[in-house]
Amino acid sequence: MDPLLLARLQFATTTSIHFLFVAVTLGLVTLLVGLQTAGYLTGKPVYERLTRFWGQLYVINYVLGIATGIVMEFQFGLNWSGLSRYVGNVFGAPLAIETLVAFFLESTFLGMWIFGWHRLRRGVHLALLWGVAITAYASAFWIMVANAWLQNPVGYEVRDGVAHLTDFGALLTNPTFGMALGHVISASLVTGGLLMAAVSAWHLLRRTSDYALFRTSLRLGLVTAALAVSTLQGFGFAQFGPVAQLQPTKFGGGPERDALVADWTARFGPGAWEPPALSNVGLGFMILIGFTLGALWLLLPLLWRDWIIRLKAPLWLILLGLPLPFVAMLLGWIAREVGRQPWAAYGLLPTAQAVSPVSPGLMLTSLIGFSLLLGALAVTNWTLMARHAARGAQDPALGRPPAPDCDAHHQPVFV
Repeated sequence: MDPLLLARLQFATTTSIHFLFVAVTLGLVTLLVGLQTAGYLTGKPVYERLTRFWGQLYVINYVLGIATGIVMEFQFGLNWSGLSRYVGNVFGAPLAIETLVAFFLESTFLGMWIFGWHRLRRGVHLALLWGVAITAYASAFWIMVANAWLQNPVGYEVRDGVAHLTDFGALLTNPTFGMALGHVISASLVTGGLLMAAVSAWHLLRRTSDYALFRTSLRLGLVTAALAVSTLQGFGFAQFGPVAQLQPTKFGGGPERDALVADWTARFGPGAWEPPALSNVGLGFMILIGFTLGALWLLLPLLWRDWIIRLKAPLWLILLGLPLPFVAMLLGWIAREVGRQPWAAYGLLPTAQAVSPVSPGLMLTSLIGFSLLLGALAVTNWTLMARHAARGAQDPALGRPPAPDCDAHHQPVFV
């Protein structure tokens, strides 16, 4: 088998799985900030209970998401040494910032938030969650800066066969960056909002005793998802102009594409310089799902006098619609990344020159091993989240008050 194909399959599989974790993380942490802030301002116990319940699901997803991210990072050195060697001085800069500034800070804030319940002042505890959210967004920011550079290399010069960064500001003003970042964040908010609405709908259909609790989270999740769908569509369509100009091979024919292919043929030799048709197929279905999710706006009027709960059918629609944002994100990733092929860095480094010189057998072993590992983490994540979600919000482990200390006259006896 072709080592290049195996390496691409491995990266596509592991990145897709990790991307789903990231979307849930960004979406849920935003909603958590809203819930805990509301609880701090109003003092109502319902918001603290919701924060504990949804915070527990968030922590599960975050912890296992970290594991998938670490596993995925190994591939840059193992499978894509050509990419690391040729463009590592540029591509590695935003990745290093993401790891050192965003990731470490985010993990630190989250750890303090988890163990700070009933130990820190309420304002300090809330500030920690804000820190988690801000650094999570910063992490997404720098990852998208790095990805945008692969889509449209800017601010560099090639010296001695290696790309060197010459203009850091150009990375931040890359035309393939801003709208793509907004699109990813909006997709994460749709995912987190619909996840919250779907779990709440399931409990309401079961006629849980926590009716008021899940009624609140249903409203918050549904309104968040509906609002984010509008920004999702706006940022999505706003990308077509810059992408068509900077990557004319991605969306089809035209004189710009023909001229670019002729230039690449002269520089790199004859080759298949157009992306697979799979990228446009994925794009079409992603747009279709985006318009379908726009129907969430039709459910908002049913929040009046709780008709959405009384009718029950809308709750079933929310449950059935939960997979849609996950499928759309995978299709969007295919459209963006497969549409860049056959380039690791568009117009600069062909994918065939970026892959490591590894034997087919070793690459196949790596593909199977990494895919099984990340697949197991994904299954574990959704199993744990489903189990804890089904238990309801009676007494989540997160934020549970500590047991009272034994007094001096009743010390425990250990034998």
